[in-house]
Amino acid sequence: MIEATKSSTDAALPPITLLMNVPAILKFCAALPHAAGDVKWGVDQVYSIGGRMFCVACVDSKKQSSVSFKVDDDMFLSYSDRDGFIPAPYMARAKWVQIINLKKISDAELKTLIKRSYELVAMKLTRKLRTELGIA
Repeated sequence: MIEATKSSTDAALPPITLLMNVPAILKFCAALPHAAGDVKWGVDQVYSIGGRMFCVACVDSKKQSSVSFKVDDDMFLSYSDRDGFIPAPYMARAKWVQIINLKKISDAELKTLIKRSYELVAMKLTRKLRTELGIA
């Protein structure tokens, strides 16, 4: 989260919270234990754990930035119907959603959803790999 600085004339005002941008999202993903970043399909920054993707950020300058991640199966439809969200192209069958408008979600909620995606993917790793990563 980025906070704007205050001048002495607005000392009584609370800090202004700016929306999370793609570099901040990538920094958050990289900070998760055992997360590995990679560029796939030429423009998408992908974060994985144990070789399995948990977050994809589109950083194509020709399009609006977007972020995709896995959600709980029982929450997929509600997120898919939410303003600013769509079922993630090619990944909807695996219960992934894509945020096509980052202004439609708070920083805290976005971090929570990415962390949950990380957890969902980590739970599906083999027991041996989870043990090796220390997340069994």
